[in-house]
Amino acid sequence: MNNEMIIEDTKEMVRYKLLNEGSGHDWYHIERVWKTAVTLAEKENADCFVVELSALLHDLIDDKLVSNKDEAVEEVRYWLDSAGVSSSDGEKILEIIENISFKGGNNKKLHSIEAQVVQDADRLDAIGAIGIARCFAYAGSKGSPIFDPEVSVRETMTEEEYRKGKSSAVHHFYEKLFKLKDLMNTKAAREIAEERHRFMEDYLAAFFKEWEGK
Repeated sequence: MNNEMIIEDTKEMVRYKLLNEGSGHDWYHIERVWKTAVTLAEKENADCFVVELSALLHDLIDDKLVSNKDEAVEEVRYWLDSAGVSSSDGEKILEIIENISFKGGNNKKLHSIEAQVVQDADRLDAIGAIGIARCFAYAGSKGSPIFDPEVSVRETMTEEEYRKGKSSAVHHFYEKLFKLKDLMNTKAAREIAEERHRFMEDYLAAFFKEWEGK
């Protein structure tokens, strides 16, 4: 099977698994990340095949979506092997998708340009207009409030605290989303992030004005 066919088959598999996911990590999120990753990969001269498959598969092992991450990793490994992806590329892809998540700001430094590109593409989809929509979708899916003024913003936290601590959709802007602009790896992603970051600042300014009944 050639690379183009592998990518198309992977798209169909991921679409089937995530099409109706309701927390903002659905197929359309994957598709946007994939498209952005391709754009960044071309600008950064990264290995597009590794980038594309990593972008398509990255949420299939996310512990926000799966109950057993180890089993999910093995399922992805089996998919890659069955599709005919080389063991070398397969290991690169698995390393990328296991290490690009935010995890409360405790994630590892990425060394390959392919990993940096996929991480940037995923993070770009977490900010701006779509990022705001996804933030509230995720909070709603977890039963978190829109905003709770009695809860403090968590400046630092463990991965466990990030996943399970008390928060709100608006708190998530301060605990993650506003940090992402300065965490982008590539020049192209930083340029896109600037505009999306400003949009979020403007949104919250309007939000708090309305919150006060003004």
